[in-house]
Amino acid sequence: MGKVFVQITAEHNVNGEIRPLSLRWTNGRIYPIDRILDVRPAASLKGGGQGMRYTCRIAGKEVYLFCDEGRWFIER
Repeated sequence: MGKVFVQITAEHNVNGEIRPLSLRWTNGRIYPIDRILDVRPAASLKGGGQGMRYTCRIAGKEVYLFCDEGRWFIER
């Protein structure tokens, strides 16, 4: 268990909010983010660290996507 770091394509608005649009998995495959269900400051319980947690729907599954100091990861 731990962190899997991923590349994110995101939209940044004038209010400083970040909206992730898609992620590139470690094998190079790109997954669009279907929907963002929630955004809140939270700790990663499995991977450690503190940052913004995005609860997203990706390929029909609910996934926690974390942004910690500009690095994006998913818990495994």
